[in-house]
Parts: sequence; structure tokens; C-alpha cells
Amino acid sequence: MSNIRVDVSEAIAQLPIESYQGKINEVHTRLHSGQEKFAGWVDYPSTVDGNLIWQIMTTAWKIQKQCTAFVVIGIGGSYLGAKSCIELLQSPFYNEFFAKERNLPKVYFAGHHLSSVYYHELLHNLKKEEVCVCVISRSGKTLEPMIVFDMFKDFLKEKYGENAKERIYAITGTSGPLREEAEAEGYTTFDVPDDIVGRFSVLTPVGLLPIAVAGIDLEAILQGARQAEVACSNPDLKENECYQYALVRHLLMEQGKDMEIFEVYDGKLRYFTEWLKQLFSESECKDGKGIFTASLQMSTDLHSMGQFLQEGKQNFFETAVIIEDITYDVMLPNGGFDDVKTLHQLNRVVRESVKEAHIDENNTPNIVITLPEISAYTYGKMVYFFEKACAVSSYLNGIDPFTQPGVESYKHKIRERLGIVK
Repeated sequence: MSNIRVDVSEAIAQLPIESYQGKINEVHTRLHSGQEKFAGWVDYPSTVDGNLIWQIMTTAWKIQKQCTAFVVIGIGGSYLGAKSCIELLQSPFYNEFFAKERNLPKVYFAGHHLSSVYYHELLHNLKKEEVCVCVISRSGKTLEPMIVFDMFKDFLKEKYGENAKERIYAITGTSGPLREEAEAEGYTTFDVPDDIVGRFSVLTPVGLLPIAVAGIDLEAILQGARQAEVACSNPDLKENECYQYALVRHLLMEQGKDMEIFEVYDGKLRYFTEWLKQLFSESECKDGKGIFTASLQMSTDLHSMGQFLQEGKQNFFETAVIIEDITYDVMLPNGGFDDVKTLHQLNRVVRESVKEAHIDENNTPNIVITLPEISAYTYGKMVYFFEKACAVSSYLNGIDPFTQPGVESYKHKIRERLGIVK
């Protein structure tokens, strides 16, 4: 199977590999030293205990038999990884009809916002379903998911009485209030690894349990991640396209391009770019530094944000994440055009035309990252590739990628207003 390919030729005229190889070697050594507090994800695909993966899969099979609706409660890295994977690998109409056809539970996400209308409608619709809940929080203290978890505990107790706790699954840290509650109540639990922060936790139980419940092949995902781990283990910039991408981001930021626009031309990648936004922004935007990340879905956003890209302030670069071989294609009506007979071919023409227009008008730097196909194997490669690129890019910019002090500020203000003791 093909690797992820990175084309930076229209972002940086000539990549100064030789002058940055020494710095890359330092960053690589640091990441692989075993001394970084939250770098456990670096070798996780190749070192994860097979018994843990088996426990996740057997628990997922139990959940599939136990319920028709599976609610995942979490925020940020506690839900975006699983959401992005299910959106990419399952039908766009998974909950509407695909889950029932495959005898799988519908999967709903909660705890990532506080919209009263959403929860009113969700709880109302779940009354006619058999429901299981998975709450994901390392600390067990994050306001949004824990408030929503309390709501769902009440819902389950009303629906199932004393048997409600058999339908609750908790993925949390080795200590904290959620861990204490889970042990006291007898919930089925999995650990959030102590040495992996949330946005890097997709390939741990945090992402893998919901992904498995949706019927996706975990071993294929991990095989892809292992392949990417090997491919990204060579510090030689001439060979390591992941490190090339990280370096180009660093060089563009130094040139005043402090915004990265992730662009996708297939809606199945939309939530993957939502995960990318969190991964990069929360990791490297600190101390007045960092690259602001945004995401656009084409062609939809070409008729709105396309105006900004073409004629707005040119402080950004574009990173198109594209799929080379798609699962299905659709023939265009009336025979299409001369050399364009399918929707996928037409989509490619739109992408190439957009890039050409932006380069011709403004010489906008364009990076193209090509994914070989839509598969669980490729998803595992994608996750590891971008995690490694994010960490390397952050270190090149003098930033610790594994802290998020700014996120705590608003939480402190909320606790103050609500009179919650820290």
C-alpha cells in the first residue's frame, strides 16, 4: 500500500534541508529520548499491549449486543478522534440506516457543547433505543462532559434502574473523581495513558473503543500507525516527508505566514480537519507564537471563504488533504466533459483550478498531502503522521507541544462564577 505523500514544491521553492538537518536531529532525539513527559504516543503503535486491544474489541462486541444507541461523552481529544474516524470510514448516513443494516449501534456524541436544544432532542429520541454510555475524561473534572454525564446517569437510572451501571463505560485517568466513581459503582473502565495528552490519544482506548463499537477494524488502524511510525523514524530530511512538512510550516511562519488553511475536497475528511485544528492549535499556539489553523470544505466554502483566499490578507498558506483513490465514483450525466467523466475527476479539476488561481494571483504557498485511499489502515497512518509533524513543528518553533495552559484560563473563570472549589 502507498504511503502518504507530501508535495511542498509550491510552498517553498527550494527546501533548505542541509541547513536544518542538525536542528531536526536534535528534535528527533528529544522526541525519542523517553524523557519527554507526554511523548508516550511516539512508540505506542508498536508497543501497545495486545491484551489491551483484545479487551477493547471484546468490550465493543458486548456493547454492540447490549444497545442500539451508543453515546460517547467527551470534549476535545476525548471525542474528535473517534468522530473523525467514524465520519471517514463509515457511511455518511451511518445513524440513519447503515448501523441498523449492519446490526451495529448508532453512535452519538455528547459533552462537547452545552446546547440545551441538542440534549433535549437527543434524550427524547433515545427513549425508544437501548442505550449505553461511554464517558471519557482524564481528570473527571471537565465541566461540559461531566455535567452531561450526570444528565445521562439520571436518564439511564430512570430507564434501567439498578442495572444502569452495567451500561456505563468509563475511560479516565488512573486517579481522580471519575476513577473513584467508576470503581465504586463497578463501571467497565479503561485507562487514559498517563504519558499521552488528549489530542494525541486517538490510538489509545480513548479513540479505539468508540471506533470499534462502530464496527471498524482496530488492527488495521494500528497496522497503519505502525507503518507510519517506521516511516517517520528516519531523521533524514531527504527521506522523511513528515519532517519536511513540519519544517515547511516552520519556514512559512518565519516568513509571516502565520495561518494554515486545511482544505478538503471530500466531506468525509471534515471531522479529521476538526481534529487537526485542535491538534495543532492547542499544541503550538503559546507565548504569542504559533500558526493559527482553520479548515475549509470545498467546493462549499469556495463560495464564501474562497473570496478571502483569493483577495483577503495574504498571511496564510494552504494545505490540501486529498484522497487519491476513492471507494465509489459516480459518472457525470450526459457523458461529462472531454477528459472528465466522473465526479471524482471533476473534483480534482476544481482543486487544481483553485490552486492555480491562488498561485497566479498571490503566489499563495500551497502544500498538498495525498492519502492513498479511504481505509482503516490509511487512517492509522494519517493520525501518526500528523501527530509527529505537529510535535516536530512545535519544537522547531520553540514550543512545548504537550501543554495547554491557555485552555485552563476559561475553566478557572467558570469555576469562579459557579462557586466550584478547584
